[in-house]
Amino acid sequence: MEIVLALVIVAVVAWFVTAPLRRTPSQVEAAAARTEDPAVADLEARKEAKYREIRDAELDRQQGKLSQDDWRRQDAELRRDAIEILKALDETRSKAANPQPD
Repeated sequence: MEIVLALVIVAVVAWFVTAPLRRTPSQVEAAAARTEDPAVADLEARKEAKYREIRDAELDRQQGKLSQDDWRRQDAELRRDAIEILKALDETRSKAANPQPD
């Protein structure tokens, strides 16, 4: 009885673990199309890059590579760019969530 129970558990776990491998290419493409808008993905990548630039500028200031005035100027510009990206991301997401009828 214990062996049968163990085999059933192993079979269920194997079935669950291999589920992504059993998807057809059309199912994978359909799932990707539903979940990822290319415009949103692009804006997300730009946002992360801008955040990385802000962190790098802060590190440069801490290490003395940038003067306080240069850092303030660069930080203000980077944050202004980040805000524009965030606004564009919000607009794109709201358009995707509420498509306009043709």
